[in-house]
Amino acid sequence: MTAPLDVTGSAAAAAPEAAAQGMGREQIQGRSLGQIAWLRLKRDKVALAGAAVIVLLVLVAIFAPVIVALFGHPPLEFHYDQIDPDLQIATRPFGGISAEYLFGVEPINGRDVFSRVVYGARISLLIAFLATLLSVLIGTVMGVVAGYFGGWIDAVISRTMDVFLAFPLILFAIALAGVVPDEAFGLSGDTLRIGLLVVIIGFFSWPYIGRIIRGQTLSLREREFVDAARSLGAGTPRVLFTELMPNLVAPILVYATLLIPTNILFEAALSFLAVGVRPPTPTWGGMLSEATKWYQVAPNFMLLPGLAIFITVLAFNLFGDGLRDALDPRSR
Repeated sequence: MTAPLDVTGSAAAAAPEAAAQGMGREQIQGRSLGQIAWLRLKRDKVALAGAAVIVLLVLVAIFAPVIVALFGHPPLEFHYDQIDPDLQIATRPFGGISAEYLFGVEPINGRDVFSRVVYGARISLLIAFLATLLSVLIGTVMGVVAGYFGGWIDAVISRTMDVFLAFPLILFAIALAGVVPDEAFGLSGDTLRIGLLVVIIGFFSWPYIGRIIRGQTLSLREREFVDAARSLGAGTPRVLFTELMPNLVAPILVYATLLIPTNILFEAALSFLAVGVRPPTPTWGGMLSEATKWYQVAPNFMLLPGLAIFITVLAFNLFGDGLRDALDPRSR
């Protein structure tokens, strides 16, 4: 008699082979930390909206001449025909807002408010970005050095941070910006004022990010991967740039996005107090300073640059919060 076929056994024996073949066709691909963070960030619609506004503002600042040529008038051009000679305000209602002057005109001289707001974005964003870059560079270097080496180096750098943080920054910036002449260091005009504000804001803001990076470095230098790198013979430069710095990118990016709006407000405050970029160059803070005399009869003159500052700062804060949650979900 012929033995019965072992159908169950043959199927069971073939199952692992079939599973192996199936796994070979559809392998599970790993994701990097950057891809995981991007997936989290894409789910945060509020952060993406903030990022979209930031991109729009940057494009407006870059292409300000083109935008003004299409929709406005030169920011320094006077339009006395739009001003009532007796009242010194716009002849049209609502501050002179019309199809030709989208945001109205300034009292007394009739300059186009739309053009000045657009060009003001250039000054505010340029100073904020450069000052943030300077403070991040100094703060990162000082924080990493203090946290990694410790000892007397950490003590000296930490006490230096304390000294900088003890300065009344706004008063010091007013004093320093006020005493610098119109020509210095081979520079003059707007170039000198922008460079001066970048140095003041960036140089005196680095301790804030320096403290954060120092704390992160103190934690990371005791981790197993750093000990493993040292045991394999890695020197200090390799440990710093290969092991520590990649793990510090996330806090640096997050704090930079939150520091930019602070610097925008700081620049606007200095321009409001007439120690920033000098008139007639348009700045949001300078426009607010001039508008304080006319807010009752020309509210658009104060409302629009103030709204530009508000939207810019809000967009950076929303994007910074979303980026922090994406890079470090445990911080929620």
